Amino acid sequence: MIYINDHTDLLDIETALATVSRQRREQALKFAHESGRRLSLAVYLLLMEGLQKEYGIAEPPLFDYLEGGKPVIKGHPEIHFNFSHSGNVAICAIDSQPVGADVETSRKITPSLIAYTMNDMEQSQIASAPESLSAFLALWTKKEAVLKLTGEGIRNDLKSVLVNAENIVFETKLTENYIYSIARYK
Repeated sequence: MIYINDHTDLLDIETALATVSRQRREQALKFAHESGRRLSLAVYLLLMEGLQKEYGIAEPPLFDYLEGGKPVIKGHPEIHFNFSHSGNVAICAIDSQPVGADVETSRKITPSLIAYTMNDMEQSQIASAPESLSAFLALWTKKEAVLKLTGEGIRNDLKSVLVNAENIVFETKLTENYIYSIARYK
């Protein structure tokens, strides 16, 4: 299931801090700016909402972290989740199988960024697309979702991330304000 908050700018930080686990509260308070705190709290609140709706878990979850830094819920290895945020948008995907999620809001994309992150075929797709920014962001969110699915995180060779992704299924959605991709194994 996918949970989205596309108005994180309206999140009341003090109310959220009182709702989340101590572990998440401490993590959120490490952010110097309110926007970082809001986003950190927003994705966690989405996870709490999903755990309550899908599993009846009302207790704020605590995390352990895998070797690559991917969080897992303590005591619930059967529940997989991933979250992302960009601008004023937060997204959380919850599943019974490994899942990766990425969301991006519109931003300026330079030709050098496209050249650094996209292989020749992807660059052609972007160049021939009616809306090149949307095409770039669709590919970018898919790459990020795959890297989060596998637990790798961002790596140096971003051009090859989707080359051998035939065992992965994507759900990509473009809205007026953002685009997201969810990645799961087939």
